[in-house]
Amino acid sequence: MSTTDQRWFHRRGDLARDGWESVVDATTPGWEHTGIRVADLADGSHLSLDERGVERIVVPLAGSFHVVHRHFPGEWETRLHGRASVFDGPTDVLYLPAGTTAEIRGNGRVAVAEAPTGEAREWRYIPASDTPVELRGAGRSSRQVHNFGTPQALDAARLIVCEVITPAENWSSYPPHKHDEHVPGHESRLEEIYYFETAPVAGSDAAAEASFGMFSTYSSPAGEIDINAMVRTGDIALVPFGYHGPAVAAPGYDLYYLNVMAGPDPERQWLISDDPAHAWVRDTWTGQSVDERLPYTNDKEGDR
Repeated sequence: MSTTDQRWFHRRGDLARDGWESVVDATTPGWEHTGIRVADLADGSHLSLDERGVERIVVPLAGSFHVVHRHFPGEWETRLHGRASVFDGPTDVLYLPAGTTAEIRGNGRVAVAEAPTGEAREWRYIPASDTPVELRGAGRSSRQVHNFGTPQALDAARLIVCEVITPAENWSSYPPHKHDEHVPGHESRLEEIYYFETAPVAGSDAAAEASFGMFSTYSSPAGEIDINAMVRTGDIALVPFGYHGPAVAAPGYDLYYLNVMAGPDPERQWLISDDPAHAWVRDTWTGQSVDERLPYTNDKEGDR
């Protein structure tokens, strides 16, 4: 029988706090290395980021924002131009190091990825044009990855952040994989947050609230976990350990997720182990083309 582990899966609004629609942080039971905040803002409203012992990446999901950030040696205001929706290609983002306080103003929907750390780096504005866009997989396993917060793209202390667009009918986070053991050169220990959004495919008359995808996790030797969930905009899955995937976009609906990762290992690396039962699937991609619907951009005809 399929179940959903309520410790690790949360519906939109279940984690509301202090003006945020959702908050995951060190106060979340069983959680230690990562965090996320999600909110809708209207003109004239703002939210503050007052905790200094974390590094952050501010990610516009929809809309535009101004961020006033304070850290040595002064104060700055950075405009995030944003995008119409998460299905309109990459956005500009802002990396804020540990020791920073900030205030976000604007009109739209915003996410803040977090990781506790005392190590400070340089703050950085990353325009959408500088975001590495990867088309991963092939055929029905094709997906689009925005690698603005990965070790190859950003000098952060702990955070590893990216976002993934999975077109309708495609599979991602597949083959199922894990990163819950420290095996140098092979696998790293990383908590992972999945924040989801879904939408009808471009040109559809379907109601936005009808859109959904599917997401699964299951146990590994590191721990017991069981998530089999229909996911919609605003839902959050926490993966402390275990195999995770697939994330499946239902026919007629595109699927997006923001991944936030960090862990206790001395090196900031994303190293994974596929479930041996399904690792062979990667070999089937050879010779297949990437889904012709990709990439999704903000200027491609037919995109949102």
